Amino acid sequence: MKRALFALVLLFIVLNACGQGSSSKKDNTVSKPENQHVTSQFDTDGKTIDTRFVIPQGFRRITADSASFAYYLRNLPLKPSGAPVTYFDGRTKPNRNIYDAVVDLPIGKRDLHQCADAVIRLRAEYFFEEEKYDSIHFNFTNGFNADYPNWQKGKRIVVDGNKVFWKQSSQASDSYKSFWKYLEMVFSYAGTASLEKELKPTDLEEMKIGNVFIKGGFPGHAVIVVDMAVQESTGEKVFLLAQSYMPAQEIQILKNPINPNLSPWYSVDFGNTLKTPEWTFKKSHLKRF
Repeated sequence: MKRALFALVLLFIVLNACGQGSSSKKDNTVSKPENQHVTSQFDTDGKTIDTRFVIPQGFRRITADSASFAYYLRNLPLKPSGAPVTYFDGRTKPNRNIYDAVVDLPIGKRDLHQCADAVIRLRAEYFFEEEKYDSIHFNFTNGFNADYPNWQKGKRIVVDGNKVFWKQSSQASDSYKSFWKYLEMVFSYAGTASLEKELKPTDLEEMKIGNVFIKGGFPGHAVIVVDMAVQESTGEKVFLLAQSYMPAQEIQILKNPINPNLSPWYSVDFGNTLKTPEWTFKKSHLKRF
């Protein structure tokens, strides 16, 4: 009975991890603005965020060390210009004025890679590439600490009723295939509610690449800052946002629905409310790792 009850709770968490609590084929959209973005802000031949998105005139990109998470995010690979976002099951997400580019990273074949999962995935992938394995750890919604070093040693996470624990059941491996299985386990039992608790609040004035706007809950949503630039004379900052959504889908670089002339860049001076194509955040929702 306990196992069945726990399974029902976990199913509710997964189905309500991101967005409107439904994995229907429809996405929330913003009606198309009358004005289009400035086309000079794109280099269609660019294969990364850094090379695809030209900064606004008078701005310069904020410096990022080549070994930093910020540099990793800024240099995420992009699919060719105009490529659509694909769901986990191969269907195509309509671009109802939602995104300007698609990150070229596989998401698996299960309905798991949603909003908070994409943030978790990017953070974990960065540390995996840097071989900083001890830094890869995330909490489940129930508080269980799922750390990658244990998984790497061949231990596996067992969910037994209301209990979650490690059990040695496989050979030690640092392969990417094993790492992805670890991520899918985390995706299954973590979400916006757990990730929000792990992150620390930060002020807009202190925004950095890698910060996250997140509203935890059922439903909730999360988007991540993947690039930033600053205006030399005024100090004004602008940023780019990336998200996944539900059903599980590829990571996308978001349009700015409020300021088409600046899109896809967002100004840090957005006031108290940040409106993105599929979610509205408060400035207090900005968090950092």
